[in-house]
Amino acid sequence: MLSEFQDKVAIITGAGRGIGRAHALALGALGAKVVVNDFGGSLDGEGEGGNAADDVVAEIKAAGGTAIANHGSVSSREDSVGMVRDAVDAFGAVHILVNNAGILRDRTFRKMTLDDFDDVVRVHLTGTAYVTHAAWPLMYEQRYGRIVFTSSGSGVFGSFGQANYGAAKMGMVGLMNVLAQEGARRNIHVNCLAPSAVTRMTASVPGRDVDARNPPPERDPSKVTPAVLFMCSEDGPSGKIIQGGGGRFATIGVYSNQAVEFGADADYDKFLRAKDQILDMSSAKEGNQNRLVQPMKADAPKR
Repeated sequence: MLSEFQDKVAIITGAGRGIGRAHALALGALGAKVVVNDFGGSLDGEGEGGNAADDVVAEIKAAGGTAIANHGSVSSREDSVGMVRDAVDAFGAVHILVNNAGILRDRTFRKMTLDDFDDVVRVHLTGTAYVTHAAWPLMYEQRYGRIVFTSSGSGVFGSFGQANYGAAKMGMVGLMNVLAQEGARRNIHVNCLAPSAVTRMTASVPGRDVDARNPPPERDPSKVTPAVLFMCSEDGPSGKIIQGGGGRFATIGVYSNQAVEFGADADYDKFLRAKDQILDMSSAKEGNQNRLVQPMKADAPKR
């Protein structure tokens, strides 16, 4: 029986190792034609080269799958366009894009240089936007696309010493929220993954006593991949943040409570008197219950 991923064309960025490699191997095993992207740099994004992408391609082919390697950097506009072009030249389309590439420059914000901040945001958030922007017109025209952004609990909930990483990862959630709306009419689904697994990246975080070469079975990167396969499936959701790690899966949502309305009489004193009610989330619901500005409709004039 053929899987629903048979002959789908998938680009996985940062797929030479860790979680990205697990995604690439799984999609290849299910019949997808995989573009394995990996820049081959170190954890902090320095250097280039290496054969990590080629090694994963060899694994996919050895298992009977189809794959090509791409060594471009997601932080380059030209390379991002190039990896999409490679997919089209080799396989004729792009159906699935999993933005996984990333680097770390962990320091407390007081000690962090602005170069370290810029570089991490450029790879994680801007790089995700670059590759997605390159693939978007193809998906739009073919009326089909499945896109995953690799976010993180560090962005949604915060993590000490990761201001640059957390900002980039939460930025992906905002980008997802917009693109899920813009892609809805063209059958383009956009979701976020918030993964947790033992990889060389997580093993480098200070205070974490883990061995990336010998992770506990439930912390293996492959145990995150089922969430990505679901988000990339025909009937997968859109606009969702799914956590995966340690053999457990959950959904993160954005909630709001009912507004306290003062109208034109709003002032600071009234706010203070109602602050407990304003901050009370006991009856909050998922989504925005209080549209203060009407959102732009899909058919509104573009600005």
